[in-house]
Amino acid sequence: MSLRLRDATEADLPLVLHFVRALADYEKLLHEVTATEEHFRRLLFGEPRRAWALIAEWEGRPVGLALWFYSVSTFDGAPKLYLEDVFVEPALRGRGIGRAIFAELARRAIAAGCSRMEWSVLDWNAPSIAFYRSIGAQPRDGWTLQRLSGTALQALAARED
Repeated sequence: MSLRLRDATEADLPLVLHFVRALADYEKLLHEVTATEEHFRRLLFGEPRRAWALIAEWEGRPVGLALWFYSVSTFDGAPKLYLEDVFVEPALRGRGIGRAIFAELARRAIAAGCSRMEWSVLDWNAPSIAFYRSIGAQPRDGWTLQRLSGTALQALAARED
């Protein structure tokens, strides 16, 4: 069996959107996807570049995606790789594709001087959580992700006090 991981190109924009939508569907969040190919063009290939993506190919066919960006840890003064999305087609899970993606991202994180990788997982997603534990990932106990968006984001930005 043949696995190839490669950086996404602009020609892959329809594929990136396809995999993002497939992940959202799996997570029961497809109704939240408003991104277009143009959004991904700006994120992945615009100036400044905001994110990176790789495509997983199994026997020459695209079967998965990882999309990430870099942020910082002020506590250790180093960058970190934040994995926004990772997806492998359900029929091909269990073949080492996800493990290969994470290993490649770990190599990229180390090469970029990152002190860690981080990502979020839905609390009901037991298969993914089990996989993350199998590669050594641990939850961040005591921390809860916060989000400010939509009208709340607009309202806060408009405040002048």
